[in-house]
Amino acid sequence: MGTFILPERKKDTHKGTYGHLFVIGGSPGLTGAVCLSSLAALRSGCGMVTAGIPESLNDIIEIKLTEVMSLPLPESGRRTIGIGAVDKCIEFIEKNVDGVVIGPGISTEQGTEEFFKNLLPLIKKPVVIDADGLKLLARNLNILEKIQSNIILTPHPGEMSHLTKIPISEIQTKREDIATNFAKKYRVIVVLKGYRTIVSDGEKIYTNLTGNPGMATAGSGDVLSGIIGSLVVQGFSLWDSSILGTYLHGLAGDLAAKEIGQYPLIAGDIIDYLPQAIRMIEKNA
Repeated sequence: MGTFILPERKKDTHKGTYGHLFVIGGSPGLTGAVCLSSLAALRSGCGMVTAGIPESLNDIIEIKLTEVMSLPLPESGRRTIGIGAVDKCIEFIEKNVDGVVIGPGISTEQGTEEFFKNLLPLIKKPVVIDADGLKLLARNLNILEKIQSNIILTPHPGEMSHLTKIPISEIQTKREDIATNFAKKYRVIVVLKGYRTIVSDGEKIYTNLTGNPGMATAGSGDVLSGIIGSLVVQGFSLWDSSILGTYLHGLAGDLAAKEIGQYPLIAGDIIDYLPQAIRMIEKNA
């Protein structure tokens, strides 16, 4: 891990220098997922984040988030992102952003599934798919044959089971092989979360050594997707973003656990300790 160096920032730069990430998600009861992913992205150094959320939830997002912009999207009858949002998202992505995170809290409603499977093949920027986005992808794996973008998937074992139809118990005993085989077959990068998170592009494998059981808490995965997406739009390769993002996520969790303990640790604590984790990498470099 010591080979990673966070480049020193030049004086003559601005927010556009460090990338614009578009986080698409949110649904009733799950607005926190988008907020966690978006805040983690900013804390990881990207210049701008826009949250794409159902239009009826926009006021909630704007109250929760100060530094994150929002893009209200046409929704289905159940207040989730609907098929009518595809054109608005593609126009925004093509004109404004450098990468996309899709899935945090997005729901698996039918209207949202139609949105997802019509949107993904049209995106030409790098995409991180997480959470409900992985469940939607599992229903429509043929989409991966139509994609124009580079894809990072960040499943936990349950989501990996949805994607592969392999029982969780088997996945946990063959983590490297299953992640590698899936990555190779579909030409994606797989970040298989859990104890000793595995990152594979189908050829190379990285096993992460940071992290602790206190991070087994709701929202932790949303934080990870935001960190990885942030590094992508800052110009790191998808492979380096996946490895460094996983390492930083676990390191921030370790620093939080050391300070406050594993039992009370929540996802927001991981974000709070990202600055210390980043400083450690800068110091070691």
